[in-house]
Amino acid sequence: MIFGTLGRYFFRRYVSTTIWFFLGVTGIVFLVDFSETASRMASLPGYTVAGGLLMTAVRLPLILQQTVPFIALFVGMTVLIGLNRKYELVVTRAAGISVWQFMSPFVAGAFFLGLGVIAALNPLAAWGQRQAAQFESNWRGDNGASTSAPQVPWIRQISKDDDVVIGAHSVVDDGTRLVDAVFVHFDSSAHIILRQDAATAKLEDGYWLLKNVVERRPGEIATRKDEVRVRTNLKQDFIQQRLTNPETIGFFDLSHRIEIAKSFGIPTKALETQFHSLLSQPLLLVAMTLIAATVSLKFSRFNQSRSVILGGILSGFVLYVVTVLVKAFGSSGVVPPFVATWIPVIVALALGATILLHQEDG
Repeated sequence: MIFGTLGRYFFRRYVSTTIWFFLGVTGIVFLVDFSETASRMASLPGYTVAGGLLMTAVRLPLILQQTVPFIALFVGMTVLIGLNRKYELVVTRAAGISVWQFMSPFVAGAFFLGLGVIAALNPLAAWGQRQAAQFESNWRGDNGASTSAPQVPWIRQISKDDDVVIGAHSVVDDGTRLVDAVFVHFDSSAHIILRQDAATAKLEDGYWLLKNVVERRPGEIATRKDEVRVRTNLKQDFIQQRLTNPETIGFFDLSHRIEIAKSFGIPTKALETQFHSLLSQPLLLVAMTLIAATVSLKFSRFNQSRSVILGGILSGFVLYVVTVLVKAFGSSGVVPPFVATWIPVIVALALGATILLHQEDG
């Protein structure tokens, strides 16, 4: 069916509708994200309108990647409802073609869309995330550290008698440069003896190079220094694996990064969850397409049931929320990464197929 004339026609309808949805979502996302970026970063010393437009452009692939499941759901509903209203599915059924046969082009389209996300959109999104972080770092400049709380994992280094806990607002250069860094020094009794807030901290060979530093000691007035070196025994490979955000790593690099992280004894739950989440993307989109079919195949010439369509949208939204929630459990180690990413997809596929069997075959 999928390689026949009718199958190719349905497949072309699916592809063209997908392209139009992507164009529409891209335009909306670009306007919304640019407005948010401008309001959030316009006060930074290095910000420009052109820079804001460029940052929004490089962030687009990541946001589009997050909307792909909904795009697959709405594309499936739109195409099937359109074919229903033009009697094309009625004629198809009358010709003796079962629902499983004429749904195969849409399922194949969703599967290929998922492969496209893995092979093209995800590597582009990972690269865009790194570039966006670099843009923000450049706009902040070296005018002082942020007062906001660190947003990356705290790390601890112990070098001889120096015990330091390190945090940062963000990381760039694969985790080897910290932006708005915080270094908290402890003595042997676990009392804080020094806090250093730096605009940037670059990991060099055997030391951290802190720039534009504010030092605070208990009972003393804060002092400002242009540059400070903090001794470290941490290696660049370790820092890269410990601080790099999984979303900034492309799919084809994830398995290699997981092996490196394991060699350092670093937890890999977040990386493994990201890997399995991307790997399950084609089947997740197929599940979304089956959900769209369960609410779109009932014939209605002029007015598709609003409650049925709303139910399909709600079902897709619930599936997406569940996958995101369980993914968070997998990243934190509460649930094994494989189980966290694959179980919701398999259950959704089974439910969609079961409902179609009940509707079409009794």
